[in-house]
Amino acid sequence: MQVILLERVENLGAIGDEVKVRDGFARNFLLPQKKALRATESNRKVFEEQRAQIEARNAEAKAAAEKASGKVDGQSYILIRSAGEAGQLYGSVSSRDIADEMVKAGAKIDRNAVVLDKPIKNIGVHEVRIRLHAEVYANVKVNVARSADEAERQAKGENVITAALEADRADADAAAKELAANSITNDPSARAE
Repeated sequence: MQVILLERVENLGAIGDEVKVRDGFARNFLLPQKKALRATESNRKVFEEQRAQIEARNAEAKAAAEKASGKVDGQSYILIRSAGEAGQLYGSVSSRDIADEMVKAGAKIDRNAVVLDKPIKNIGVHEVRIRLHAEVYANVKVNVARSADEAERQAKGENVITAALEADRADADAAAKELAANSITNDPSARAE
């Protein structure tokens, strides 16, 4: 299907571009969200008549997105989740979870603005892109942890998983040394020498 874009669409084109897209993409996304018009002669005339208004609306939306970007960019959000010893989450953190946390903190964003290639399934600090407008992005840090204390340690740069493994290894080494020391003092052949 041939469509005329009413706003910039990532990986597709800019305002006024006539592009060919799959019918389902046009019917299910571009047309209902008023991001495009079917490329007919009457729609081309309507678009050319309203082009200045459409571009002005887009410029206003972009300016508002840039203003919002200043408030959100570089922020850090903490999500407390249940996870196993190796840091694997029992569930996953989705774009909805991140958007909800950002809204609680006072940001005005939609869950569709959060760009996640795949859900977050491990604890740690993750970089996430926020699309505030087709041309305006912000980056935020999402600190996924099992407790507030763990989140604080992760924020300082500590890898809590390796720290826990090293602590367990140190405990095991101490227990092994203690066991070895006890077995030597209890061994009658060791005392005879």
